[in-house]
Amino acid sequence: MKGRIKRVNGSLVVAEGLPAVKIGDVVHVGELRLIGEVVRITGRDIAIQCYEDTSGLRPGEPVASTGLPLVAELGPGLIGTIFDGLEFSETALWELTGPFMGRGVRIPPLDRKRRWHFTPRVGKGDKVAEGDVLGVVPETPAVEHRILTPIGLRGTVSEIREGDYTVEDIVAEVRTPEGEEKPVTLMQRWPVRVPRPYKARLPSVEPLITGQRVIDSFFPVAKGGTAAIPGGFGTGKTVTLHQLAKWSDADIIIYVGCGERGNEMADVITHFPSLEDPRTGKTLIERSLFIANVSNLPVSAREASIYMGITIAEYYRDQGYDVAVMADSTSRWAEALRDISGRLEEIPAEGGYPAYLAERIAEFYERSGRVVTLGSGQRIGSVTIMGAVSPPGGDFSEPVTSITLRFVGTLWALDTELAFRRHFPAINWLMSFSRYTDLLSEYWSKYDPEWSYFRERALSLLEEASKIEETARIVGEKALPDEQRLVLLFSEIVREGFLVQHAYHEVDTFCEPEKQAAMLRFMVEFYDMVEPLIRGRVPADKIREMPSLVEVMRLKERRGVEWVNKVREMVEGDVRRLAEQYGLAF
Repeated sequence: MKGRIKRVNGSLVVAEGLPAVKIGDVVHVGELRLIGEVVRITGRDIAIQCYEDTSGLRPGEPVASTGLPLVAELGPGLIGTIFDGLEFSETALWELTGPFMGRGVRIPPLDRKRRWHFTPRVGKGDKVAEGDVLGVVPETPAVEHRILTPIGLRGTVSEIREGDYTVEDIVAEVRTPEGEEKPVTLMQRWPVRVPRPYKARLPSVEPLITGQRVIDSFFPVAKGGTAAIPGGFGTGKTVTLHQLAKWSDADIIIYVGCGERGNEMADVITHFPSLEDPRTGKTLIERSLFIANVSNLPVSAREASIYMGITIAEYYRDQGYDVAVMADSTSRWAEALRDISGRLEEIPAEGGYPAYLAERIAEFYERSGRVVTLGSGQRIGSVTIMGAVSPPGGDFSEPVTSITLRFVGTLWALDTELAFRRHFPAINWLMSFSRYTDLLSEYWSKYDPEWSYFRERALSLLEEASKIEETARIVGEKALPDEQRLVLLFSEIVREGFLVQHAYHEVDTFCEPEKQAAMLRFMVEFYDMVEPLIRGRVPADKIREMPSLVEVMRLKERRGVEWVNKVREMVEGDVRRLAEQYGLAF
């Protein structure tokens, strides 16, 4: 049965005459059959958020329900593709309609003509449960796509075929305990707003190594964890996410551009296909996919893009992969919620956002985790979510940022002042935190048994230096006691020689965990090494003039851990000469 449009208010369409419709159902609106989703039912009135431009719609046009929620098509062909928020391939749309998407244009999310070679992993007569691997498809040179028994299906394999198939071809048949024959294709569908199930959630005890020292050593995020990256305009949120996408040791990278500027997404899409993957030596695009919903697309589609990205991430998690999701930015997503809520005439809460904003943010971050997947055996996968937040004016007390901090395990707080000083990544070490440090200490103890001690010692000295700097601004650094000047020198060494990282430097762009641990230990031991000289009345200026100090600052540009020991020997030689010069024991 078809209804008709009653009223149009921007992206909100009110229809009537659809008695069997449900909340969450996808409907086709107007003569162009624009895609919409039912968000409210009041008597005979059906409120629909439309995912496409509603210009030209008029009352009286037909509205038809599909009876199904918004779903993601999951199967081979996802990796390396650029989708919009509704999982339409933007490159395929470009070829079909040109650079500007036409309204009402429909294409299948997965290519129906491409054939994939399916290799079975089970045989005829084998018993399978939901989530079991039926076979594999080489999706890219870097990703083996595992075809899973659909959720809700269990029984005995009555037929399975090796060969080249499209995503719609039947590759296996499973006889259920009731005697029904259920066909299985390379593709399955899943509603994007429903989390995919798993057996058990596991503690996050392994870090997501990013190669960024301020993150890995000071504020790490665990595989299966969550992180927020709030920061004002120009602080480097997008560049930081680019670095994480390139260097993090996740198996699959999913980058969701939610309401960001088109030029930023164009930069990502242009450069990613040519970037070399440090893990495989191939191109990074072979284990990445993008959901690009830029700011000039309808606001409602932003809201869907986040759920589409996390659903695809859960699908690869269920295959046993570690997946990293970069959401840029959740503030634009929250603004979409606010826009839809306003058109629904809901009572606004703080900042004009809907009262259920906290619930939606919690639901999104809750879909992260390290889990035992469905299926036989102990297949483990994880989804790590890193969401950028764009607080107006860099105000972290605004609703989206303050609510997000309640649900994430790591905060990388970007500082406008650090960015203006060209300190990148501009992560403020006094405002940031990580709740995963204790869980990850065992991992880092492989590289340094005393890693936790040196981390805490470095952060405490940096905090002390920030207090001293406030006094130094008033009286000048030279008026301070040498003990305090040494703390300031240590802070300068750590900031410039450890925390600042050059994204385009051949060596400094990525720092291995063993080198990070060695550098952190050495810099704290440097402070402990020269502190006795200060107590022995050696002027702080003499410490600053040590020739080896230049090598300490350039240590990050040297390849390998052996350079740490070489520089240590240089420092020890300078300290020994100063001690002899002032008659001190060393």
